[in-house]
Amino acid sequence: MTQSEFLNIVMPFKDKLFRMAKRLLISTEEAEDATQEVLLKLWRNKEKIEEYKNVEAFSMTMTKNFCLDKLKSKQAQNLKIVHSNYEEKNTPLQRQVELNDSVSWVERIIEELPEQQRMIIQLRDIEEYDFDEIAKMLGMNNTAVRVALSRARKTIRERLTNTHNYGIK
Repeated sequence: MTQSEFLNIVMPFKDKLFRMAKRLLISTEEAEDATQEVLLKLWRNKEKIEEYKNVEAFSMTMTKNFCLDKLKSKQAQNLKIVHSNYEEKNTPLQRQVELNDSVSWVERIIEELPEQQRMIIQLRDIEEYDFDEIAKMLGMNNTAVRVALSRARKTIRERLTNTHNYGIK
């Protein structure tokens, strides 16, 4: 496989790899390092790439596993999960403050979800993968992914509603 063939395969989804890494590692630098490491591993094994049915799903799984390993390591004890790629332009300042506050609350709620639910929310609602791809990436069956996503969304909805209705808890 030539370099240009490799780039044609990998370039369309490299940003998704970065977003997944950023979601898990928070730090932009750590996410860039993780993405680069995954791409390097893919390059080293470029001859085997054609064996995979879905290189993108395989790469996302590699990224997830690499980031989780990094989070478990002693050097990364201060890293946490945060969602920060929400941005809206041309909104009044008051509305922007309200939106930022809501996004901040959702981020906090997502942080408190079980790890599996956080991953499924990331893959489904942010990266927009379908259930079959998510199930394959996480080694789960399709029904379990749907149930976990439903529970995660329900938790987020309930906690956000409670926050807005009753104030800060």
